[in-house]
Amino acid sequence: MLVIALPVRAQTDSTGTTADTLVLDPISVAGTGIAGPGPNLGVPGTAGSRLSLTPMETPASVEIIDGTTIRDRGQLDVNQAIVQNGIGINFLGTPGNGGTSLGMRGFAGHGPVTRLYDGTRLYPASGTITFPFDTWTVDRIEILRGPASVLYGEGAIGGAINIIPKKPLTTGRRNEARTVFDTSGLKALAFGSAGPIDDGFAYNLDVSAKHTDGWVERGDASSIAFSGGLRWQATPDIAFTLSHDHGYQRPSAYFGTPLIDGELKKRLRDENYNVRDGKISYEDNLTQLEAEWTPSDSLALSSTTYYLESDRTWRNVESYRWNAATDLIDRSSYIAINHDLKQWGNRSDATVRTAFGGIENETVVGFDVNRMAFTHTNNSPYTGNSTVPQEHFDPGTFDSPAPYRPTFDAVTHQYSVFLDNRLKLDEHWSLVGGIRYDHPEVERENLLNGTGFTKTMDSWNWRAGVVYTPIPDLAFYAQYSKAAEPIGNILTLNDTQKDYELPVGEQYEVGVKHVFKGGRGEATLAAFYIDKRNTLARDPNDPTITRQVGRQTSKGIEAAVGFAFTDTLRLDVNGTILEAEYKDYVQAGGDFSGKTPPNVPQEAANAWLTWDFAHDWRAHAGVQYVGSTFTGDSNENNRSSYGIVNAGLQWDPVERMTVGLFVYNLFDEFYATSGDDTQQIVGQPLTALLSLDVRF
Repeated sequence: MLVIALPVRAQTDSTGTTADTLVLDPISVAGTGIAGPGPNLGVPGTAGSRLSLTPMETPASVEIIDGTTIRDRGQLDVNQAIVQNGIGINFLGTPGNGGTSLGMRGFAGHGPVTRLYDGTRLYPASGTITFPFDTWTVDRIEILRGPASVLYGEGAIGGAINIIPKKPLTTGRRNEARTVFDTSGLKALAFGSAGPIDDGFAYNLDVSAKHTDGWVERGDASSIAFSGGLRWQATPDIAFTLSHDHGYQRPSAYFGTPLIDGELKKRLRDENYNVRDGKISYEDNLTQLEAEWTPSDSLALSSTTYYLESDRTWRNVESYRWNAATDLIDRSSYIAINHDLKQWGNRSDATVRTAFGGIENETVVGFDVNRMAFTHTNNSPYTGNSTVPQEHFDPGTFDSPAPYRPTFDAVTHQYSVFLDNRLKLDEHWSLVGGIRYDHPEVERENLLNGTGFTKTMDSWNWRAGVVYTPIPDLAFYAQYSKAAEPIGNILTLNDTQKDYELPVGEQYEVGVKHVFKGGRGEATLAAFYIDKRNTLARDPNDPTITRQVGRQTSKGIEAAVGFAFTDTLRLDVNGTILEAEYKDYVQAGGDFSGKTPPNVPQEAANAWLTWDFAHDWRAHAGVQYVGSTFTGDSNENNRSSYGIVNAGLQWDPVERMTVGLFVYNLFDEFYATSGDDTQQIVGQPLTALLSLDVRF
């Protein structure tokens, strides 16, 4: 994880052009840009409410990160952008989870931290989400911390992240290109264009391609990302948007570095203990058709139909353990897996605005339906083993005695109904609440023995909050919310889990938000307490078994401050301090009550300073700190804390051209971002990147 602090140039749109002024769907903001870094307290969003409230109007911890800030800071990867800019979010990506797992508010993984793309819920299969990944196609990222089941369905006790792509522009025009090189062998090209075709049609087209040699042996990786849309303004109050997003990734087939006598050794940083022909590939395609009808100022209707297809393949040796007796590395887990996922559905809603007796009321009522068909192919029980020296070895090739065949099919039907409401009592007080009913049903068939089962997991989720604004630009809020999580990953629910109860959680949150000094500064402060019951955990004696045990609580404080001291100097700081703890947590491995859950740092912070020190020149420096995390329920071992320092320089030699120099991990910190007691994934070493951006 890296932090690069770059200035944000004044622009009218996150893509560098004039933003749309015609917004037909009050539930989302299409084609509009965000002001700059920080929480963006005055910008409408969809993460905290379906009512397009601003973070200032929402009784929850919400932030909006605009695409211009992301790209100006040199953040090429979506996860990098989320972690470097978001408050209290830690990266836990591994090849096994698609490199996208995150932690938030003391809870980790794709179940507690839900992902959406343009409002479409991405359902994990075997804990894996792989899309989207390239920030070039991103207009903004919206983050809601704390339970989000009322908005987006079961899950999201830790929070929800909605990644919104660039959209067609009906006014203005955007044409841009970028080329990138870095010291790890990265070569990247990107192109983007958007604007009106005629009075009725508008488009956007964005594509990015990358290839890198990586910073470990045989660590090469490549990707292609495409996002395109066509908007038709059929009548003044009716519009249709057809979009397609494609992503292909071949990430680095690096699964971590083994610990030697319990420690990571820097001399092994470049080693890759996977086999020579190790393989990872992800391909995702998402097609959406959105219809918007705004017959009056008081009524708006929206309906989106989508089809998502994901194909994921792994063939690697994934487990490495140092053998103290031989001083060699024992390799095991010769794993070959394929995920074939097809997901389609529709979400529709109506927004009604009324006013009576000076009281304004806004209500969204709607439903969504989804069908997910998933086929899992593997070579379980993943046998095979080999031994290699610690350094300078022949990696060998993949050779597993276990047969590779389809093992199970799972079909999930899900529907929900929801209501979101805001009652503005007067200029100072407003009430915001919502309720949602979810009905997912899983049908699983074991293709090896013909057995199967059907499981229904109904849940009611709701929230209620109040916002008090004593003066303009200052808001106090309080909220209570209740959420349910799926049992593990809903698409891969198995026989040992089908009789479990749904994990459920509740949160109490209070906070304050303030815009000060005439808009030069923004600040937020939030305190929260979350109690989750029916927690799921891996059996420490058998990691293939997931058990349902006890409770987990988390309490903490989050804060963010951004301030422009002058027109050329700005500081942004955010951080969190939390305490997560198991309660009544007894299983086969022992009593872990009072222990801290693994992969949960108790402290995390970001800070970056921006300085426009001369005409057409900008300098920047940033720091990211992540506290130490335990690697197991027993809290016997941990991954060390780390702090990453970065620097950058930008120059505009001529109008519409920018040259950037980015230095990641300036002091070459040696650290791990994820892993357990035997092997950990090492973070990026010192790297320098040169970019050229042209706008035309």
